[in-house]
Amino acid sequence: MGVDNHVSHNFTRLALSFLDKTNGIVTSLTATFLLYTRSSGVAYFVAGASTCSLTVKLIKRAIQQPRPPPMLAGRKTKASYGMPSTHSATITFFTAYILLACLYLPTHKTLPLNPFVTRLMPPLVTIPWAVAIIMSRVWLGYHTWAQVAAGSAYGGALAMVWFTLWTGSGLNEAGQEVERIVWTSFGW
Repeated sequence: MGVDNHVSHNFTRLALSFLDKTNGIVTSLTATFLLYTRSSGVAYFVAGASTCSLTVKLIKRAIQQPRPPPMLAGRKTKASYGMPSTHSATITFFTAYILLACLYLPTHKTLPLNPFVTRLMPPLVTIPWAVAIIMSRVWLGYHTWAQVAAGSAYGGALAMVWFTLWTGSGLNEAGQEVERIVWTSFGW
């Protein structure tokens, strides 16, 4: 029984350590995907995720709600404010936008035509990962449940607005034209 508890505790520590580094991991994966596809739609998505992160930080400064006291021994309270959670907002933006893109946008020419890979797998990976990231913000003591809920609501709402702007205002068509010109110019 003691060995099982030790293994479980080590796994939990490793999982929380991984989730604590999601900012760099998600940013690296996104940059890699953008460089691989060279897609105007992905560039627009990245601009939306950046907008989400920056505007949440502005809201956080306006609200000035402190973070909770640290739950883990040896951790200090972060100097920035806690309401709303930037990680929760941004990862919810990512997940909601990816889900909408998988449901409604055509598959980009650089991606495989296999619907499992392009339509089903992205939400199957991003939804549980987003939930784990959001919950980890509370488990790590960085935010309260209210702070992650507010961040998630903001990120989800902004993703819907951002996606609607892309699909309903002609930005998608303009982006495809810019992409065509760039691809032709560089011989991609």
